[in-house]
Amino acid sequence: MIYNAGSYDVVVVGGGHAGCEAALAAARMGCKTLMATLSMENVALMPCNPSVGGPAKAQVVREIDGLGGEMAVNVDKTAIQMRLINTGKGPAVQALRAQADKHEYHDEMLKTLLNQPNLHIIMAEIEEIETSGPRVSAVITKTGARFSCRAVVITSGTYLKGRIIIGEVMYDGGPGNQFPAVKLSASLKSLGLELGRFKTGTPPRVYKRSLDFTKMIEQPGDDRPLRFSYMSPRLRRPQFSCWLTHSTAATHQIVMDNLDRAPMFTGAIKGRGPRYCPSFEDKVVRFAHKESHQLFIEPEGRNTEEMYIQGLNTSLPEDVQIKVLRSIPGLENVALIRTGYAIEYDYLPPAQLRSTLETRMVEGLFTAGQINGTSGYEEAAAQGLIAGINAALKVKAEEPLVLKRSEAYIGVLIDDLITGDIDEPYRLLTSRAEYRLLLRQDNADLRLTEKGRRIGLVSDERWRVYSAKKDRLEEQKEALKGRTYTPADQEISSFLASRNSAALKDRFSLWEILRRPEISIQDFVDLGLLTEYDEDVLEQLEIQSKYEGYIRKQEEQVQRFEKMEGKLIPGDIDYDEIFGLSNEARQKLKQIRPESIGQALRVSGINPADINVLLIFLEKKRRK
Repeated sequence: MIYNAGSYDVVVVGGGHAGCEAALAAARMGCKTLMATLSMENVALMPCNPSVGGPAKAQVVREIDGLGGEMAVNVDKTAIQMRLINTGKGPAVQALRAQADKHEYHDEMLKTLLNQPNLHIIMAEIEEIETSGPRVSAVITKTGARFSCRAVVITSGTYLKGRIIIGEVMYDGGPGNQFPAVKLSASLKSLGLELGRFKTGTPPRVYKRSLDFTKMIEQPGDDRPLRFSYMSPRLRRPQFSCWLTHSTAATHQIVMDNLDRAPMFTGAIKGRGPRYCPSFEDKVVRFAHKESHQLFIEPEGRNTEEMYIQGLNTSLPEDVQIKVLRSIPGLENVALIRTGYAIEYDYLPPAQLRSTLETRMVEGLFTAGQINGTSGYEEAAAQGLIAGINAALKVKAEEPLVLKRSEAYIGVLIDDLITGDIDEPYRLLTSRAEYRLLLRQDNADLRLTEKGRRIGLVSDERWRVYSAKKDRLEEQKEALKGRTYTPADQEISSFLASRNSAALKDRFSLWEILRRPEISIQDFVDLGLLTEYDEDVLEQLEIQSKYEGYIRKQEEQVQRFEKMEGKLIPGDIDYDEIFGLSNEARQKLKQIRPESIGQALRVSGINPADINVLLIFLEKKRRK
């Protein structure tokens, strides 16, 4: 029997990384918010590798933080290792990566959620989305509770009709043997939404005490204090090492001998898996010429024996997994804690979404995370944040927040999803961002904090910290530009000579001298020429000086790009009226309904001739 259980502005379905960010954003923006999760014990669960960051993903975590989200703050509280990777490359691809304590990560996020005003959390399975006309009106739980609402954000992860596969063993379930969400798929289909089927996987976990680390290569964290969030203190935390080993010819032979029992090759797995995170058996078959594959042994927490085998995602039978593990150097006597598995689940092809992550079919219904065909905690959290923000803005009848490709990796992520043919779980890569020199991890706050403040998500304290940093940055930048030297200045001439740097031939400012590759900003601090000691400010000054020319060129590219983005396409346009479009372009335009010419250009199957036809049609319509 259905009963009225309460009324909310926003209901968030799911308590994973997307759900946490969506619920916190909506509540912090003043909306009465309900979060429904299948299990309180699995809020902010890290069912795969308990790590955050890496190329492109670190930039996203910093962007979440810049807007006022929680992921960066939470990982700083719970990290057991931090490393800055790609340090030998330019700032566009340098990225912070943290190994988190998965249990502490859950505990800290749940504590934050439970203490958040305007937010109520319940343990319940949502089975039905109710609508009134074209708009969301309520959600209904398995036990009959009906919660009326004005917006819903679905963040079901891989739980939607989840099916676990381990060799010949298959059963309904979510990550970590949790209950799946079974009936919600049917409700979404009844609303006219199309669903597909994807697959992902996870490796076995093993006892630390059963490993021989003398046969592996240690991967320590960085000595210096690092952080993701601009709000976190810089702390020197104990660094728990990861370890590198490799598969062997014997490992690969075991896999090849058991392909007849591998669900990836028997046809038992129907869903498409992620290309950039393939199963181990798939790697062995596809790259048969390779003698070995890297495997990283990573801790799951500071107070657990559980170790994660990064690079060994598998759905092989359990007995085969044990043989595979024991053929790897350092794992000869390994003891298994958890078996690796594959999981199939329903997802919503994201071409059905607007750039706000609201569905086109149902007003007020938003989706975020792996339900949208993505992989990765960071991608999920970013979508959850944007969906939660836009659900709150929808309730408040305010303009939505849409980030451009030139403004954030989050903008690249969402634009790729809604304009592309997503036929495998999507992963964000630095190569997907055409303006990655502008979208660095070091300047995410400068790009996004003012936007977060404008929508009411950035707190007073966060705004104070940001404003102080921005003021110091401008002040020191002017100081560097205003302090000039000539060849007659002995102190600077001696310094340049000590660095094997060319002597001055004219008057130069410190800002211009800093462009030289052999000169660092720290040199100016050591010489007493600069009184700023904040690492974030110094880093910004150095990058802005050394890459000033490249940054200017990319900004000019953005200006040209903005012209196409500014040519908006009316939402009610009838593509069947446009003579001269190719059949494929007409079909894609009707399906995706791009919001601008720039977005239409990025839809696969639409060529420049189709764009010209569309531009001519829009111009004729404008003149009429």
